[in-house]
Amino acid sequence: MRVDVLTLFPAMFVGPLDESIIRRARDSGRLQLAVHDLRNWAHDRHRTVDDEPYGGGPGMVLKCEPIFEAVEALSSAATRVVMLTPAGRPFAQAVAREMAQCEHLLLLCGSYEGFDERIRQTLVHEELSIGDYVLTNGALPAMVLIDAVTRLLPGVLGDDASAVDESFSHGLLEYPQYTRPPEFRGMSVPPVLLSGNHAVIAQWRQAQAEIRTRQQRPDLVENKRSAETPANRTNEL
Repeated sequence: MRVDVLTLFPAMFVGPLDESIIRRARDSGRLQLAVHDLRNWAHDRHRTVDDEPYGGGPGMVLKCEPIFEAVEALSSAATRVVMLTPAGRPFAQAVAREMAQCEHLLLLCGSYEGFDERIRQTLVHEELSIGDYVLTNGALPAMVLIDAVTRLLPGVLGDDASAVDESFSHGLLEYPQYTRPPEFRGMSVPPVLLSGNHAVIAQWRQAQAEIRTRQQRPDLVENKRSAETPANRTNEL
């Protein structure tokens, strides 16, 4: 997969995207990542990319010209242009899986009061938000998206089953995990995990995932129920 990031703050990406799984994905060639400074597409000596909003109001708005030129220079027929914005579709694991199927992502990181509306109307295929809160700019949301998507690329985790069993992969939180020693300060590993009976272990894990989800994220349970519309249910004879 190829990912290009268009931002006013490229230095923010140095470090987080050079470590751990993303670093290994880049080294292996499974992820081709490039971070671009939007000001490289400005044409005045001050490298201006923003201006005052029409109609008045506080802050500045990102201009059409540099973003249109940058997107046109970086795009191909396979490009999916994604705008990181609080107004976007909530980013979730299912969306990460969807993005992981793309050949090329071009991420637009907002700043100031946001983008000229003509950018949204003309260039953007998808708007995504990582949560209902305000950040200084779109760099951190872009990093979150890159991390979540990269780990879903084939071969990145080493064992592709790891991505299948993680939280949110089946609409549930992940079941409790344990490792050695079997007993620590009076706390024991559940005997079922030491039984060697994989079928029983699978049943226990499913039950624990459901219990944990009901306790900690009841909204996920409700969302799963809502998704099970009558049209999607199997008729019982």
